[in-house]
Amino acid sequence: MTPPDDLARAVEAVLFAATEPMTPEAIRAHVGEGDIVAVLDALAADYAGRGINLVERGGRWHFQTAADLAHLLRRDREEARKLSRAGIETLAIIAYHEPVTRAEIESIRGVQISKGTLDVLMEAGWVRPAGRREVPGRPLMFATTPGFLDHFGLESRRDLPGIDDLKAAGLLDPVDLAFDQLAVEKDDDDD
Repeated sequence: MTPPDDLARAVEAVLFAATEPMTPEAIRAHVGEGDIVAVLDALAADYAGRGINLVERGGRWHFQTAADLAHLLRRDREEARKLSRAGIETLAIIAYHEPVTRAEIESIRGVQISKGTLDVLMEAGWVRPAGRREVPGRPLMFATTPGFLDHFGLESRRDLPGIDDLKAAGLLDPVDLAFDQLAVEKDDDDD
């Protein structure tokens, strides 16, 4: 192992002191010019297999305890956050369709959502307001946050499972799949 150069040491120090994950651009603002991405990749390789790892989630980098050692740091039992079915459905719709308005979420779900559902998701740090749609009434749009990616261990939204993955895992209702297949066959017959 070769000794790290000054840029690598500076990047390491900035990440170590950071209170939240940082983008390469934010790191560059602290350490100056240089190939920050190459340094981050080299540091991640250096920390692989150690007690802490340098990881990227959603284009942001941070140090985290190695997954196999996390149990050593837990003093109290973590209380699992339980989401209602409406909360899970709403979070999934936002993740797969973002940015999305409340009306679009309700249209996809087929029922109205209570204001509290979005509040719980925003309080958890998984959903954020994402501006307003440029249509009459200018409805507020919602999108996922880097905290969502971090919590679920995703590097980006592209890592969300696709329809084939969900079918293979048995997470889709076979009755719904049968109705979808009938609709496709009916459309083929109409052509």
